[in-house]
Amino acid sequence: MKKVLAVAVALCALSGTVQAAQDAEAVYARSCSACHNGQLPMAPKRGDKAAWEPRLAKGTDALVQSVTNGLNAMPPRGLCMDCTAEDYQAVIKLMSE
Repeated sequence: MKKVLAVAVALCALSGTVQAAQDAEAVYARSCSACHNGQLPMAPKRGDKAAWEPRLAKGTDALVQSVTNGLNAMPPRGLCMDCTAEDYQAVIKLMSE
């Protein structure tokens, strides 16, 4: 049992990247696009590198925290109640590119 656990831990470590549980495009379409498609001027629009730059400068962890807790007009969890931190990271990356 210890060998199996050790192998599992090693494989996770070797993967090097965290995988989102959900498709970022689907999460964006379902939970984020209503505000981040330009309808709300205070929400950075998808693909607007200038709007995302100061936010990205805060770091991914800070952005995920903002989504989780809500910020200004954005509700807690950004309307994605089943998203994980990894899902949020993937959607942030999608929107900021």
